[in-house]
Amino acid sequence: MTDAPLSLPTFADVARAAERIAGVAHRTPVLTSRTADARAGGKLFFKAENLQRAGAFKFRGAFNAISALPEAARARGVLAYSSGNHAQAMALASRLLGVPATIVMPLDAPAMKVAATRGYGAEVVTYDRYSQDRVAIGRALAEERSLSLIPPYDHPDVIAGQGTLALELIEETGPLDVLVACLGGGGLLSGCALAAAERSPGCRVIGVEPEAGDDGQRSFREGRIVTIPVPKTIADGAQTTFLGSHTFPIIKERVHDVLTVSDAQLVETMRFFAERMKLVVEPTGCLAAAAVLHGLIDCRDKRVGVVISGGNIDLAAFARFVGA
Repeated sequence: MTDAPLSLPTFADVARAAERIAGVAHRTPVLTSRTADARAGGKLFFKAENLQRAGAFKFRGAFNAISALPEAARARGVLAYSSGNHAQAMALASRLLGVPATIVMPLDAPAMKVAATRGYGAEVVTYDRYSQDRVAIGRALAEERSLSLIPPYDHPDVIAGQGTLALELIEETGPLDVLVACLGGGGLLSGCALAAAERSPGCRVIGVEPEAGDDGQRSFREGRIVTIPVPKTIADGAQTTFLGSHTFPIIKERVHDVLTVSDAQLVETMRFFAERMKLVVEPTGCLAAAAVLHGLIDCRDKRVGVVISGGNIDLAAFARFVGA
């Protein structure tokens, strides 16, 4: 007996997600910067998901996934595991939909992300990310409490929800030559790739992850899912150790390259956003822009979409990074 084939999301799912989140998720602004354009040599369009509800793109996938559940499942509640942004998104989406939420978070998650998750009304269960398996904890707790498990990236409705970001971006800018998105577990990147393939054929989609967490790049180049230890990086939203069984096939088929940037480059990009564009962006949110602004992607005379994925960072940490 063989396992049933995975049901991978399609552009039709992204379009349905756009209908579900309309009027609830913010249609975030697309920002430009002449300084950034001059530095990159092309025309850059920054999709500012740091201004999304709960401070990151994750709200799109969370609200879409919970909305898609049957009524009986919603009544029992949902469970997620996350270092912060998916946690906050699930907590807020659950509150808006009247659904009980339990979130498994690492002990060293940023304090403001934990506080926000609790503030939205979710129960927080903590674990040690370096010695315990959040997937195992999440699955066991979901089974014990009969909750619907909605992981941070490896879920068709989460992927489809994240794809609405690229759908909106291309609707506003028109066709793009390149679209650059951050890469952790691949929910955002795979969703964006689905939307770009449909709405901007020929657009090169590129993922960017931290140097210390290069599992995505290795997986992409080796053609198989590579698992690594928990990476030590300031990009806490990308401290994933492997791509998902749903995200990897889409990335393998539709993404053109996966690059990495250093923590130092992330800090410099945070400073650029603060000084030049007056934006607070968390380290993970700077991944795509860091690759573009440091010349890792050929943007000369091209129209380039750049995802700013989130802005959730403790102010003390932000001041420490940008003031150094």
